Amino acid sequence: MITSLSRGFLIAALLYGVVISWPALSEGGVSGWWAAARGVGILRYLFWLSAVIAVAMAASWVFRELLRRTMPEIIAKPMRQAPLTAAFGIMIILAYVIVAVGAPAIAPFGEAEIFEKINVLPGGDAELGGDPNHFLGTDQIGRDILSRLIYGARNTVGIAFLTTVLSFVIGVTLGFLAATLGGWVDQFFSRSIDVLMAIPQLIFALLLMTIASEWAYRSGISLTWFMILIIAVLDSTRVFRLARAVGLNIVVMDYIEAAKVRGETLAHIVFREILPNAFAPLLAEFGLRFCFVFLTIASLSFLGIGIQPPLADWGTMVRDLSQFINFAVYDPLTASLPLMAAGAIALLTVAVNFVVDWMLQNTSGLKE
Repeated sequence: MITSLSRGFLIAALLYGVVISWPALSEGGVSGWWAAARGVGILRYLFWLSAVIAVAMAASWVFRELLRRTMPEIIAKPMRQAPLTAAFGIMIILAYVIVAVGAPAIAPFGEAEIFEKINVLPGGDAELGGDPNHFLGTDQIGRDILSRLIYGARNTVGIAFLTTVLSFVIGVTLGFLAATLGGWVDQFFSRSIDVLMAIPQLIFALLLMTIASEWAYRSGISLTWFMILIIAVLDSTRVFRLARAVGLNIVVMDYIEAAKVRGETLAHIVFREILPNAFAPLLAEFGLRFCFVFLTIASLSFLGIGIQPPLADWGTMVRDLSQFINFAVYDPLTASLPLMAAGAIALLTVAVNFVVDWMLQNTSGLKE
């Protein structure tokens, strides 16, 4: 079913196109309308945007039907009620995972492989400064841009996923311990978390990464590992607040009291009694936190203190290729190079949010 937002957009685009091109349509028929549409820039933009939305919706519908008919019942059942936005999100996430896992086989060259030709223009036309072997050209030191864009999926998404998992291990464990033990343990953890959350996360991360860069130089440990630890600790503060709130609602249940009477250990109560009953809201929060971690890593990489070379990273690619935007008037394809990396970041963020919204609807019982 078409979502209300997409339906409203398509109706608005159709009405706008009819109003703009009505004189040409009434005078010259369809041919006159098409000529007017080609001459109006905003109408042409709306046309292509509508076409992209329609193709995305059609692909999502095909993907959802494929899952319904071919997957086991445990997967096919939720997909029967899944909206197209959720199917689109799952399809995009799955595509990113395939690219990330198969990057060495998909990419034409290595992510750190350097060629003699630098700043080769995209398109592959040798007469225009391109190279058939480098469809998207090369960067300022001769690395293949298409290969680094593909490897960027493995590095950016993989590191963001690892960081999010680590932040959840820290935040969920401490949050459930605070909810279960209470007293001074709860107060100590809660006030410590309040202090960390009082500082803007990105500014605090920049400060800690600047300090960690000196430690990385002296210890010989990659700065990327320090970045993973720093972002995981800072992001775990948000996870702690949710885990503690959910845990406080669970620890008062009768089965928790029964587990305490049976003499179960603290680890058993936390991980066998509380965690399974808090899985749904934590799973939805995992998707949201992944988006924030993903964007934070891209931001740090754009500023030069995130994922370090020779690893390919989309945030670093946006920074390194940003000067090509100046050539938009002369060569739109060259100017779109930094937008490809930025678009990859935005597309994954939107896809994850679509899936998270669907999960939140299912777990909260809300209906459209």
